[in-house]
Amino acid sequence: MIPFLKWLKEQIIEAFKITDAVMRGKAVETIEHEVAELDNIFGILVLGAFIGIPSPPIHITMELLPLMDKEFDIMLDKVLTAHDPLGHLFSVLGID
Repeated sequence: MIPFLKWLKEQIIEAFKITDAVMRGKAVETIEHEVAELDNIFGILVLGAFIGIPSPPIHITMELLPLMDKEFDIMLDKVLTAHDPLGHLFSVLGID
């Protein structure tokens, strides 16, 4: 009877380890998604003048602009392909 209880204990511990790994993976995915959304919000707040949102004072925007290099490139790409949605689709898919 004792070997069965040891086996059962090991199986329960293994199940908890697997559950822990899955939950940690989901937590990391959730945090990565939240960080991406916060980056988007930050970009809209700093570069909001492109879409008609009042922007912060220009000296703050100029200080934050080096941090916004990637977002600025994405925004300019969106502006350039705004009137050509099919071209945007091809650029996303990497079709030349």
